[in-house]
This record gives sequence, C-alpha cells and structure tokens, in this order.
Amino acid sequence: MDTFANVLLVTANVGSLFNNTIRKYKPQFIALHFQEVGGKDYMVNMDKAENFFSNIESSEEMKEFDRTCIYVDTQFQAEDSFTALGSMYFIHKTLKNIYHYDFNKDFKPVVGKTKYVGSLDGVATVEKEKFPKNFWPDFKWSRKGYMRTRWIIHNGLDLVNIHLFHDASNLIALNSSPSIYSANRKNALKYVISLSDSRYAAMPFFLFGDFNFRLDTRTLVQCLTIEADVVKDVKDSNYEVERITFEERDNDHQMLLQIEEKLFEYVHQAVFREDNGRALLKYDKEVTPFLDAVREEDITFPPYPYSEDHHKPRQYMNTRCPAWCDRILMSPSANDFISRRDYDGEGVVYNTIGPNVCMGDHKPVFLSFSLKTNNH
Repeated sequence: MDTFANVLLVTANVGSLFNNTIRKYKPQFIALHFQEVGGKDYMVNMDKAENFFSNIESSEEMKEFDRTCIYVDTQFQAEDSFTALGSMYFIHKTLKNIYHYDFNKDFKPVVGKTKYVGSLDGVATVEKEKFPKNFWPDFKWSRKGYMRTRWIIHNGLDLVNIHLFHDASNLIALNSSPSIYSANRKNALKYVISLSDSRYAAMPFFLFGDFNFRLDTRTLVQCLTIEADVVKDVKDSNYEVERITFEERDNDHQMLLQIEEKLFEYVHQAVFREDNGRALLKYDKEVTPFLDAVREEDITFPPYPYSEDHHKPRQYMNTRCPAWCDRILMSPSANDFISRRDYDGEGVVYNTIGPNVCMGDHKPVFLSFSLKTNNH
C-alpha cells in the first residue's frame, strides 16, 4: 500500500533563505542545500556561519521537526578539500522510520539532532569532495564540489548538494558555442552523476545546488544583435579585446549591448522578464547532454542574477547574462517517486522564493512534492 511524505527541497546561495514556504507547503522532510557558505569574504565571515545555521534550526517553523542532520564545510584552511557547502535536513515528528547511511557501514535510524560545522573529515554519514584540478583548468583556485548524503524515506535515495564552475569572463564565453566554461561544467556534472555507478550501489538521486548553468552566450548574442554594428575596444599593450559594443544600426548607433569581462549590459532587460524568460529557454542547453540520466520539472520562474539594491528586487545585475543557475535535477527513478496527485491543492511546485524581495543576486529555488512511499 502506498503512502505519501510531503518533501521540500531548497537550494540557496549565500544569504538567501526561505520565509513562509514551510507554512505554505507543510513538508515533513526538508532538505536545504547552501553554497558559498561565508560568502565571498569567507575568511572574515566564516565565524558567523554556525550562528547562521543555528538560527535556522531554532526558528519557529522548525519546532515540529524533532530530528535534524546538519553538515557545513567551513574548513577554508584546507585548500585542497574546502567546498563551502552546507546541507541541512529536517524531519517532522509525524514522519517515522527514517534512515541515514553510514558510508563505512550501513543504514541506521535518524535519532535526535546532529550537527557538524568545520571539517567534515571522518564524518561517516556524509561524502564530500572538491572537484579535481583537471575539471577547472581556467581557475587559479576553486571552492567547487559536491556533498552527498544517502537516505531511506521508505524508498532509498541520494541527496546531492553541488556547486559547479562559473563563467570567469563574458568575453571568453562569447568566443565559442558551447563555451569552454560549459565544457568544464559538463565534465564535473558527468563525474557526479557517475558516482551512483561506482563506489556504492546505485540509488535514485536528487541533485540540487548552484550549477552555474549559462545560456548559450554566443548564439543568444547573435540573435539579440542581428541588426547591430559591432565595435571592439582593445588594450594598447597586447591588442586584447576588453570591450565589445553592439550599436543599433537604425537608431543613430545607440548602444544596444555592451560586453566586458564582468559586464553584460543589455538595454532591453524586459526580454529576460517577459513571460519569465520563456522565450530564452531554447538557449538553456547545458542539461541536454544528460537527458538520459536526469529529469527536471518545467522551469516557469525567471532567470537571474538580480540586483542587490533592496529597492529594486526584480531588476537584473549587469555583471553577466541572466540564466537559470540554481536547479533541482533528479534521476528517472527518483522522478518515479514523485506523486502527481494534488495535496492541499498544490501538487508539484518548482519555483523561486521571494520574487518581490531582495535576497541577493540569487533567489532560492525549491521543489515541493509528495514522495510516494511504500509501507513494505
């Protein structure tokens, strides 16, 4: 006989957090995956990380959750292994018989509250790895990696927190389709997906975090500037292009788009907001090579990064082309666990939190669903 457990998966970059989402969807199991714990100035801010996670744990919304498992990698001194990932799991008192995997032994019941903040070396119930250097040859240093936990919520499944590589330069991303950065992300994602086939028995998985996926920049720019003239500015010293300006041919050569290493300034920002950017999804191609291995609910929320101006929560930041970076993917077998029935009138919901509130350049992405479970 099938029963159901209400599940909420959330991925959030630094500083962003869910607000009334718990009250609205009434989950029994919550998984929060954070990336860039400590932010860009992690050496200064890392001491505050434990308080940040403690505040979540002690919040009013969490009082009915009697079991928690928290893993936060704050050991930035260990450069060869530091990922700045944090994973928090909350189990409601009404959800019984939940098991957590000890990667050295076997499954064991989740009891009480456990928290690991700092170095996660030797913690048997979590597997963490920073991506090997050959996955990110274009970066001097990286905090990118993954963190995996394994569960039985009547069905066995893996929950994987992931942070992939960003585009270091808009100009370099413009050079080819796909970009070299896209190729780096593809290699790393292939590696993580293959984990289910290597060290341990394969399990259905939910893979969610900051994938740093980008739109196909070269193809998109060609489409946006088809009626524009191109002006390239180069450095005098080595003739390297430092700025590309696209000017409207039939509008007195007004600037249409300007691209620099850390600038993507497009005059008509509305194209990214209109119908939540649906027309741009055809340029979102980085999941395509993995369609035999992963599934995703339809994207109906707009791309980002957003401005960090508290008065302009829906305006885009001009540092890069907006894209859908934070995602929740799942294996086909995990997708089969999702009940398509409506519960409390909601059904399956894949969306962002706080569309009209400034929460940093990212807004948390969540997936709320009913997980089919079998009493046997």
